[in-house]
Amino acid sequence: MARRAAPPNSTYLTSSAASSKSHDESAFGRFMREEIWAPEKRPGNFSILTGFGLFAGSIVAIRLWGEAMVPA
Repeated sequence: MARRAAPPNSTYLTSSAASSKSHDESAFGRFMREEIWAPEKRPGNFSILTGFGLFAGSIVAIRLWGEAMVPA
């Protein structure tokens, strides 16, 4: 069976677009670039980081000063 060519004006990767990506990039590296460091996803990532920081900080505060917060 003969191989078909891509339709005109298609969105398939061309050889120049495929060669611009790093072929030795790991899945973790691609995830970090596309999901963590992407500028359009930074506000959500900062929101998650802020929530995690407050959660961890509250655990540390309760462990350090929990006895002082309980009325005697």
